[in-house]
Amino acid sequence: MDAGADPLPPDTTYRPLPTLPFSTVKQNDEAMKPQVMERQRALLNQRYDLSDRPIPDVMMSGGRKAVQAGVRVKLPEGMTWESLAELSPEEIRNRNLLPEGFKPLPHVKQTAGGQVFPEPQIDAIQQMEQRELRRFDVDFDLPEHLTPEFPPPIFLTTRPELGDVSRGQLLTIRNFYEIMNGILTPVQMEGLRLLLTPFPQEEFNQTEDRKVAQQSLGVTCLDCHSNFHSNA
Repeated sequence: MDAGADPLPPDTTYRPLPTLPFSTVKQNDEAMKPQVMERQRALLNQRYDLSDRPIPDVMMSGGRKAVQAGVRVKLPEGMTWESLAELSPEEIRNRNLLPEGFKPLPHVKQTAGGQVFPEPQIDAIQQMEQRELRRFDVDFDLPEHLTPEFPPPIFLTTRPELGDVSRGQLLTIRNFYEIMNGILTPVQMEGLRLLLTPFPQEEFNQTEDRKVAQQSLGVTCLDCHSNFHSNA
């Protein structure tokens, strides 16, 4: 696309960012995306066993997804968990035997950072709120069988007798009142409303400095913590 057709706005409110027209940034990011994702896949496969090995008849607390079996961190070549356990912390450090899977995992695109959401959540928010969480520069990097069940259950410590109060639904600004009415206090309900209200964020906003195709209302606190769990 001709950069002249998508010029930078006048040097006013949000300068010096961005430094390129949005169309150019998007085109460059989309071109680099396959390489970015392949690099992350290689890193994950180097560190972890990513195979799909569900435990028969063992489900997560919401009953919607199987629990996966086995330790997934890969050991250094020639090591076993038993032999590693016999070493002192100093020996492990000096011989560089700490499994890579226990070290910090870089963001799928470390230079950009920011929230990256799982596919089921992207689809659910698009359907329920018509709000786009799909980035054009990266995808969520963990295999779906190794992620928590979606939507996650909600158990309230103040109302344990109710069990899962989510009704199997993802809490959004569209349905939270119906689901939680009569369960939460007024103060709690107002707090939940704010947690489900979108606010602009670096990758999801209305400016040229974003990572979604269309101008975005933003993200919510519970986009990163669907039904109060951790997912992004």
